[in-house]
Amino acid sequence: MQVVITGANRGIGQALDQRYRARGADVTGTSRKGGEFVTLDVTDPASFSGLTRALDSRPVDLLVCNAGVYLDKGESLADGYPAQMWADTMAANVTGVFLTVQNLLANLQLAEAPKIAILSSIMASDERAPGGSYIYRASKAATLNLGRNLAADLRHIGIAVGIYHPGWVTTDMGGAAADIGVDESADGLVARFDALSLETTGCFLSYDGTPIAY
Repeated sequence: MQVVITGANRGIGQALDQRYRARGADVTGTSRKGGEFVTLDVTDPASFSGLTRALDSRPVDLLVCNAGVYLDKGESLADGYPAQMWADTMAANVTGVFLTVQNLLANLQLAEAPKIAILSSIMASDERAPGGSYIYRASKAATLNLGRNLAADLRHIGIAVGIYHPGWVTTDMGGAAADIGVDESADGLVARFDALSLETTGCFLSYDGTPIAY
């Protein structure tokens, strides 16, 4: 089984990387800093050439689009949320997902039952709008919309797409006050990815399997 995980150097991505390696999967993890991972900046179209070379036209059974940013914590509505922060967040959280799928589409089509797992957030839901974090919320809503449309377009070529909320996790992004640990989130996500199929393509689920309203 060939698994590709973006942003595999820390947090949830790292935990997923470890779990699939423990299963015996052939895992290609990416990181902007490279190191033990394939160097990839999902905001830079030219950066994908290194990933495609590393995969060398191999089938990809599971693509996990995990890389993302949360830049607008603590921003003020009165004088915060600068335009460049909007651009940088959308480039990573939305365009980055699209470019990842686009660049690996040929590899996915070589697999027998390929899957794409996109990490969004419950903050993408229109029914959860308590205010604040405008940029992150907007980017994750766009990621959800992107995933739903990819599910529709890729179904006819046999690629299933799921969109997932990893929970509020104690990572650098989630902070120390979060609800669950990385291990609980990763275990739940792996179970959700296992269950993903063409019958459930387009699903928007929490790590524990709870459906989330759009």
